Amino acid sequence: MDYSAFFEANRLLWNDKTDPHIQSDFYGMDAFKKGANALNAIEMEQLGQVAGKKLLHLQCHFGQDTLSLARMGAAVTGIDLSDKAIQRARELGEELGLPARFICCNLYDLSSHLNGEMFDQVFTSYGALPWLPDLGPWGQLIARHLRPGGTFHLVEFHPVVWMFDNDFQTVAYSYFNRETIEESVEGTYADRNAPISGKAYSWNHDLGEVFNALIQAGLQVTGFREYDYSPYPCFPEVVPNANGPGYHIPGLEGKIPMVYALSAVKSLP
Repeated sequence: MDYSAFFEANRLLWNDKTDPHIQSDFYGMDAFKKGANALNAIEMEQLGQVAGKKLLHLQCHFGQDTLSLARMGAAVTGIDLSDKAIQRARELGEELGLPARFICCNLYDLSSHLNGEMFDQVFTSYGALPWLPDLGPWGQLIARHLRPGGTFHLVEFHPVVWMFDNDFQTVAYSYFNRETIEESVEGTYADRNAPISGKAYSWNHDLGEVFNALIQAGLQVTGFREYDYSPYPCFPEVVPNANGPGYHIPGLEGKIPMVYALSAVKSLP
């Protein structure tokens, strides 16, 4: 199937989201510019010590997490589909004097930009996978650009979350990757009143699809955890987690997984 029209619509939508996101309270840009780390405890635990490591950050948006990794001493490359987001990431890196590299491309085309380059770690997080229709090539790309002994780290919203409608009132979509989900978008999770409108195209990926994409690419899964909260208030009407960090969906507190973290390693020859 030709997904090019879907990718283009998503690129335009994320271009429109970029500046409202940067200007929103959600991303805390003022604090970030003063030295705050944009990464959450879940991914910090996953990644471990990154200083001195060569790291590839997939689907990096406008680079806040990427530049946090650079602050921590990683030699980091961020990639994203949105040309506006990559432009802003480069500007932000230059403003802060952080030596990250940014590449604008469709993830599926990344290998043509890297020329066989390999990394100690590959990382992706929070809302990245739903923009990819097929995880097979994704897994192969990760394996291709990890050095032997290198690790892949994924922190992502749980596929159970994406089964619900936007108000979490009904189960609207399959847990499995059986359809292209077309949605009309108004505003954005970071600013629901932002003057943004357009079409979004996404795909749900069950955990079996995620695991098998990595295993079939030759990676060995070494860790997996599920969390019953989101570190971000990115869903409508969320409530603070009364028993720990993050946020819950009202009425579903502690009842559904909201985030998972997975690590995998490329075996030594």
